Amino acid sequence: MDNLGLVFLSEVVGTALLVLLGCGVVANVALARNKGHNGGFLMVNIGWGLAVFAGVTVSYASGAQLNPAVTLGLVANGAQEFGSGVPVNLVSVLTYIGAQMIGAFIGAVFCWLAYKQHFDAEPDAGNKLGVFSTGPAIRSYGWNLVTEIIGTFVLVFVVIGFGRNGDAAGLTALGALPVALLVIGIGASLGGPTGYAINPARDLGPRIAHAILPIKGKGGSDWSYSWVPVVGPIIGGVLAGWAALVLLPVLG
Repeated sequence: MDNLGLVFLSEVVGTALLVLLGCGVVANVALARNKGHNGGFLMVNIGWGLAVFAGVTVSYASGAQLNPAVTLGLVANGAQEFGSGVPVNLVSVLTYIGAQMIGAFIGAVFCWLAYKQHFDAEPDAGNKLGVFSTGPAIRSYGWNLVTEIIGTFVLVFVVIGFGRNGDAAGLTALGALPVALLVIGIGASLGGPTGYAINPARDLGPRIAHAILPIKGKGGSDWSYSWVPVVGPIIGGVLAGWAALVLLPVLG
């Protein structure tokens, strides 16, 4: 398999696993009659962090980006090639982002299959949508956008910082654990206002799955909000790439 083919497969599998386990912990907490029902937001934070750990662990072949904001942040940071050794160009960027979107959709479908009976038993359409995609605690598109920009900035800036001790994506040298802990920390500290998408694929892929799947009593997919967890992380990731280019050499 050529490098781009391997990158595509790696990112699909890694992102699918990330979303399966990440959406899965939300389903466990939010849907009726689950063992983890009402487990709390910290349980969700930890579950998403461990989901990232699993996704990164199985996708080292591609540099384990699993997030368009990370991919675009690395481009903004001036990367000449990704951690997989693939040159940075339009084709490779689109390969990464396309694979991440497809993987996120697949992971969401498997999450629905795993919790099918609980989706059927859950009376609240909002809880069902919340398994798939993020939504704001207080709906204010401008401030919600700011929250997503800041959260994603932290993610990408620190991941690039990891990369100063290893590969371009900051993952294979240190392993998946630091990235997982970072995601838990962002969720615990900055996740309250929006549910912290910090990843356009993680939100948009599952939201599309929600719209397509035959989920009993699912209601709408809240498309009026859907641009926030896409645009915010992209802006945050690119800003982090630029900031890291300037600041990290100074900070040593």
